[in-house]
Amino acid sequence: MSPAETITPPTAPATAGGLRRLLGSELRLVFGRRRNLVLLLGLAAVPILLGVVIFITQDTVVGSQGPGFIGRVAGNGLFLVVAALFTCLPFLLPLSIGIVSGDTIAGEAATGTLRSLVTVPVPRTRLLLVKAVVALCFAAVAVLAIALVGLITGAVLFGITDLVLLSGDTIAAGAGLLRVLGVAAYVAMSMSGLVMVGVLLSTLTETPVAAMAGTVTVAVVSAVLDSLPQLAAIHPGLLTHHWIDFAEFLRLEVDLAALAPGLVVQAVWVLLAGSIAWSRFTTADISS
Repeated sequence: MSPAETITPPTAPATAGGLRRLLGSELRLVFGRRRNLVLLLGLAAVPILLGVVIFITQDTVVGSQGPGFIGRVAGNGLFLVVAALFTCLPFLLPLSIGIVSGDTIAGEAATGTLRSLVTVPVPRTRLLLVKAVVALCFAAVAVLAIALVGLITGAVLFGITDLVLLSGDTIAAGAGLLRVLGVAAYVAMSMSGLVMVGVLLSTLTETPVAAMAGTVTVAVVSAVLDSLPQLAAIHPGLLTHHWIDFAEFLRLEVDLAALAPGLVVQAVWVLLAGSIAWSRFTTADISS
């Protein structure tokens, strides 16, 4: 046996400091990538475009047209946040999340850096956990970008006044702001299941585009199935079924019990997809 073969490879220290460094490195990688920044800018542009269109057409279009909160944007800028999130939910937000989460592992495999990451420096479980957390952070930042730009744009174009809820009741502007922040938080948490599906698909292929497309397809198929009344029995368990439950925040009394099923469904998807991803990633023969 040669001397080189007797040398024990160094292992990554199992310390909080090492985990923080890895997390910081992944955050810089994801949020420093131009493609991801373009995605965030694109999402942030939605409330601006939507607000400008509503502002220009508010004198010619009946305010009640469209979903209730979209029809109320001209009366209160707070509703622009909700309207922008509603507009992005069906496709733009899942697309952005699918691109980032689908690239978590497959992107490393495609560039040939995954083998060097898992062989010595970083345990696979820790690497997968950090990448999943960073993907969840991107989803949260994406929702936050829409909400903040929507809030600023709404305040500039329409002003912020006491909020008239969908039920017709009125609450103070400060309380209305908290309701809108609740909407954004619920939407962000509703994306967690899709994020983990993307991470799972990313562990199954070395082609990032395939994982990205697969993640978006899962969201689209879920929405299609959710629209079929013949499949009502499976609707409560679909990823997208509870996405619009954020409207509960726009009622006089917020029923937390009505929000719980959506969060439980996302937790189940996170646990299921995360467990399969962990099983696959920790046992896979990584040779790229």
